[in-house]
Amino acid sequence: YSRHHILLLVTAGALGLAVGYPLDTMKVRLQAQSAYQGILHCMSKTYSNEGLRGFYKGMAFPVLTTGITNSVVFGSYSNALYYLTQSRHRGLDQGKPASAPQVFAAGCFSGMMQVCVNAPIDLVKVCLQGQTTVQRYRGPVHCVTVILREEGPKGLFRGGLAIALRDIPSYGLYFLPYEVTRKALTQSGEEPGTFATMMAGGMAGVVTWAFATPMDVVKARLQMSRAGGREYRGVLHCMRVSFREEGARVFFKGLLLNSLRAFPVNAVMFLSYESLMSMYCPPTT
Repeated sequence: YSRHHILLLVTAGALGLAVGYPLDTMKVRLQAQSAYQGILHCMSKTYSNEGLRGFYKGMAFPVLTTGITNSVVFGSYSNALYYLTQSRHRGLDQGKPASAPQVFAAGCFSGMMQVCVNAPIDLVKVCLQGQTTVQRYRGPVHCVTVILREEGPKGLFRGGLAIALRDIPSYGLYFLPYEVTRKALTQSGEEPGTFATMMAGGMAGVVTWAFATPMDVVKARLQMSRAGGREYRGVLHCMRVSFREEGARVFFKGLLLNSLRAFPVNAVMFLSYESLMSMYCPPTT
């Protein structure tokens, strides 16, 4: 992507983060900590103990890096789909239609490509979001410094396997309902409108998080394991201990918050993405 593409993706990502970040903070705390009885209790305790600032802990780092992450995700998806279809694809209704397996495969590829970029960013975000009474990290830079000092470079990828297990199949699913929904809301021969794009993006986010939440819980617990949370030896150990102590429902902690956050965030994200494609990659005739 050119700097114009990246600027648009940064803006879209920042808007999406600002809309959904308070819900994301509560989701992380509910998944990785046992001090809360539910969403309203978490909201009340966060506000009473930390004020409005508590809902935005750790947001600076994701905002500053959202252009990189989104460029990797959407760039990888577009290029993978172009390779698979051998056409300038911007949707199921333009050029050579992409099949569902092709969309899924391109999405999985984009998920795989963004794991290496996103894992350290997400780790720092979760560590800062999880701080309540004890403030171990003063900010993103201090958090990175402490992790590197205590664990070395591999510490920045704590929970990385869980992120890969969550994101690779989830991104395959992410783009599939988007493409299908957008086509269903668009009349044949017409360009998808703003409503169709936003509804498709929102639905894609909700469907994806319904699938991704179980591994998202595991990821959050692994990332918090050395930042005040319980120690886990790995993905399977975390799953076994969590299931034994809290039952199957533990893997759906934060599902409601993920769904509420996913719709507006992804509606804005995909609308920005399609606007970018319209400006810089017009359909061929």
